Order: sequence, then C-alpha cells, then structure tokens
Amino acid sequence: MDDLSYISGFGNEFASEAKAGALPEGQNSPQSAPYGLYAEQISGSAFTAPKAQNKRSWFYRLKPSVCHGKYRQYKAAAHFLSAPFDKGALSPNQLRWSPKPALKDHVDFIDGIHTVAGNGVIDEWSGLAVHVYKANVSMGKKHRYFYNGDGEMLIVPQGGEMIVRTEMGVLALAPEEIAVIPRGIKFAVDLADGISEISGYICENYGAPFELPERGPIGANGLANPRDFLYPVAAYEEFEGGCTQIAKFMGNLWEADLRSTPLNVVAWHGNYAPYKYNLKHFNTINTVSFDHPDPSIFTVLTSPSHITGTANVDFVIFPPRWMVAEKTFRPPYFHRNLMSEFMGMINGQYDGKSDGFAPGGYSLHNTMSAHGPDSEVYKKAINAELQPHYLDGGLAFMFESRYVMRPTHQALEDDTLQHDYIDVWQDMA
Repeated sequence: MDDLSYISGFGNEFASEAKAGALPEGQNSPQSAPYGLYAEQISGSAFTAPKAQNKRSWFYRLKPSVCHGKYRQYKAAAHFLSAPFDKGALSPNQLRWSPKPALKDHVDFIDGIHTVAGNGVIDEWSGLAVHVYKANVSMGKKHRYFYNGDGEMLIVPQGGEMIVRTEMGVLALAPEEIAVIPRGIKFAVDLADGISEISGYICENYGAPFELPERGPIGANGLANPRDFLYPVAAYEEFEGGCTQIAKFMGNLWEADLRSTPLNVVAWHGNYAPYKYNLKHFNTINTVSFDHPDPSIFTVLTSPSHITGTANVDFVIFPPRWMVAEKTFRPPYFHRNLMSEFMGMINGQYDGKSDGFAPGGYSLHNTMSAHGPDSEVYKKAINAELQPHYLDGGLAFMFESRYVMRPTHQALEDDTLQHDYIDVWQDMA
C-alpha cells in the first residue's frame, strides 16, 4: 500500500506542491497567490500557542472552503455518537465483544461507524470516543466528503485496504498501519481496488493532538521513531458537479451541498497535516531480567492532559516481540488500573487470551476493574519452561485514557456482546 509518494518525519514543517510554482516564495504578487489560487490557513491550535505546540498549515486552493451550501442536520449515520454519553448507572463489569458480522447493505465509511464508548466534554477539548467501522462502498462513488470539528481521528484498520483522500494528498492505508486525520481536515475514504469490505477501529480524540511520548530513561532510540511517520504530498481534484460535505460539530452531524470537490488544494505548507505510520516499524523495548514491565512501554502516540504524565488518551500496541526474562510470570499480569483500557485485536491471537478475543473483537476494562490472563493461559504459563521465546501470535492495541469510558446503549444491546466473558476466570476461584 506504499505506491504513493510521502514526506517523512513527525511534526515537522513541510512544504508540498502538485503544480510547480503554486507555493509562493516571498511576496510574488502584491494581491494574489500564483495561478489565481486562494490562500487559506487552517489552525489546529490557538494562534498564541507556544511554538512547540503551535499547529497550522497554509493551503493554496482552487476554491476557498467557504464555498458551500447551508448546513442541515444529517441523521443517516445513526450509530455515530458523541459526548455527552449516557450518564446512567455504569457497572464495573469487564466487557468484551465479538467481531461484527459482514455487512448486508451498501454502507460507506461515515455511515458504517458504530460508537462503542467514550467520555469527556467536546467544547472543553477533553476526552475521547471509541468507534468501530465497517464499509463496503467508497465515499467517492457518491462524491461524499467529511470533516470532524470535534476532534482528530486515529484510524486503526483491521480488515481490507483503503485509500484516504485528503485536502493535503492521498494516504494508502492497510491493516498493521494507522492514520491520523487532524481536526477539521476534509477527507473521503474509498475501498482499494479488489477490496469488498473494510473494517477497523477509530479513536476520536477530543483533547490535545497526538504526539510522540517522552522516552525518559529509554533515551534517544526506541519506540516509534519520527522518520517513520509519513505525510502525503500535495494532490488535488478538479471534479465539478454535485457533492456533499458532512461535518461533525458539537456531537451532531451536518451536511451541506457543494458545487465541486473540497479536495482542491494545489499546494500546502505547515505542520498540521494527516499522517500514517506502519506499526511494524515500532521498536519494542522489553525486560531482559525479571518482572513484567507496565504496558506504557508500548506507547506509540499520546494525547497529554493537564495532569502531567496522565494521558487524555494513549495509543498502545502489543506487537510481535522477543520475551527474554527469568524467574517471572510471562503473560500480562493481573491488574487493576486507574486508567481505563479499550483493547482491540488486529490479527492473530493475543498472548493473554486463550479464546474469545478474535481479530475485529474488542474489550473494555474501566477504572479499577480487575482483569488479566485467562485461567487457561495462566495455568500454562506457570508450568512452562522459562526460556527466551518470540511472541509472534498477533497484533493487538489499546486506547488507554484517564477517563472512564461509558459504553453506549447500542454497544450494550449489541448481539456481539459476550455476556459470559467473566467465565474465563471462574475456575481460578
């Protein structure tokens, strides 16, 4: 899926043009941009944010973004929900869902989003929502486009390759890769050639933009390296005709008519742009002596909160890796956390579960809810010969947050909810 051109490096100032000379150098003209393009800035932070946190990009486009019809509420994506979430009684029970079945109807990416859980306050820029998605129709088929005014979207594909067309260029995305679409950036999701259905997970981050975590005593190397993050080069469309732009704003979806595609940016420069990352490039750090380290060592990206060291949301992966340790318990240990954990399975088998956690499935363990390896996994582990071995059974991930994630009513009523999940630990009593 890397047959496109990309710019590499995380959070850098980039410049890209699809047409030579489209990016002004200095003041080329006293009144207009090259080729009669419209100059437009998008700001992903306050104007006065410190330089290290200041996010903005300049677009040079065929038409400005204000060229759209009046917005009206869009209600077709009835399962795409947002904060505030249900404030009813929330149990501390461990929750797990099986993968959703294949689609029967024709559904595109936006209409195929189902919200599982979340918390926070959108208009205070805090919290998150967790969604799963399934789609079997390209958004380009009906010239539909989308932007999220409530937060950035971290997309974690589980099944099928997709093409993400954005204002700033095109991202080809496959399972074992991720993409982040910043708040406000317009895009459309298409199925790649030969793909009949795509599926995966989304973290909608209402808070501070994702950034690389501090490495602390790890030092200069390890975890995710900046050079492995890829940004699209400028590419623009010139489609003229009926289009629909869907916007998410304050928890509701809105649609407006357009006379031409909004993906008409001929050139851009700045540090506010969509990007992708191949999870195979993650450099895992692990123990070589004893005791199981905390899962924070697997953090790829973090959205910090106002409490230092306590994330609004972390994106964590559990990739294939060597396990080298002695006189210690190998699988994930039993634990109760202040942070809440939503976990998904991209492929294979998670080393802490023997059954029931299949690719496309997901689980939710909220604040202080006890969880850990299945009884069967535990029994095998305490009798296994201790020697270095390679964990290559699969790829799992976690969205970890300081917020209790409130499950949606639709998630609790879904046929895929495993009502017997608690049984995997009962013969240990």
